[in-house]
Amino acid sequence: MYIKKLHLINYRNYEELKLELNRNVNIFIGDNAQGKTNILESIYFCSLGKSHRTNRDKELINWNKDRTFVSLHISKIPLDKKIDISLLKDGKKGIVINNIKINKLSELLGVFNVVMFSPEDLKIVKDSPSFRRRFLDIELCKLSQKYFYSLVQYNKVLEERNTLLKNQNKGFLNMLDIYDNQLADFGEYIVKKRMHYIAKMNDFGMKIHQEITDGKEEVSFLYESCAVNSKDIKAALREELSKNRKKDIERRITSSGPHRDDFAIKINNIDTRNYGSQGQQRTVVLTIKFASLYIVKEEKGEFPVLLLDDVLSELDINRQRYILNSIVDVQTFITCTGIEGIKDHLKQDVSLFLVKNNQVERLE
Repeated sequence: MYIKKLHLINYRNYEELKLELNRNVNIFIGDNAQGKTNILESIYFCSLGKSHRTNRDKELINWNKDRTFVSLHISKIPLDKKIDISLLKDGKKGIVINNIKINKLSELLGVFNVVMFSPEDLKIVKDSPSFRRRFLDIELCKLSQKYFYSLVQYNKVLEERNTLLKNQNKGFLNMLDIYDNQLADFGEYIVKKRMHYIAKMNDFGMKIHQEITDGKEEVSFLYESCAVNSKDIKAALREELSKNRKKDIERRITSSGPHRDDFAIKINNIDTRNYGSQGQQRTVVLTIKFASLYIVKEEKGEFPVLLLDDVLSELDINRQRYILNSIVDVQTFITCTGIEGIKDHLKQDVSLFLVKNNQVERLE
């Protein structure tokens, strides 16, 4: 799978931009704050229908315009795709795939897959469990519409349960039983799919990490949940909700379930979340992203598009070399301020673009 053409109208700093893209490697160079990341963001936007940088869609619209438009032409097995997304400042969003308007965001998921690696991804390792859960949920939603549905339904029930706990109206205990059963129903599928994904991350990640570190480090991932060691996940979730009910009533919030789960990241059996060096944390994020790349390939039969947003400068030469030697057969977009040392390690055809003053010029 690869992008053939990108067309932007009134997207962030671009009034209009049309690009024909290389099926192998596309490098965007330029000073900071020129709009390199905006190009990668627009590609990501066509994969998930949302930005990786903001939850406020209207921020994607050029500041003095009232709408934006993004279009991708994609070569894909077995049928090429054209994704058009229009967005108005009042929040209305229209998504059209091959000239057919879709009614639900879930219909976009999986049509066009990307894996993105940006400096902000260090939060997956360094920050709170919510960032690691978000990573898992995004990757799984891209692979399974059923997972997306289960996650939406789980969060809806969770919100209703928390509202009930805050108000504690007459007869609320009976309602808690109903909500607990529903949370266990949807939560079972979520936990199973997350555990399966973590197992795949271990399968691919161990080899990747050893290659990056010349065999000096061994990485492992472990899903952390009250139900992880149970043969009956639904029963374990239900039991945990029951056990914590008194605490939940006192605190007026649901304290257990998939929305509280996490996964451990260990290098040589040491928890990298708390004790890893900056270099180790960057390396393990690289491992996670490339493992995700291969998981998509295994599940979908073709590689996703790889987006590398200003990350090469943050890595040492060995990690740079691993990335650049590993992107054969993967259409890759790279943003950077210069290409010194990059092109020397690339084995594929490369197109170079200069981004300056809200314009993009193809150099070669």
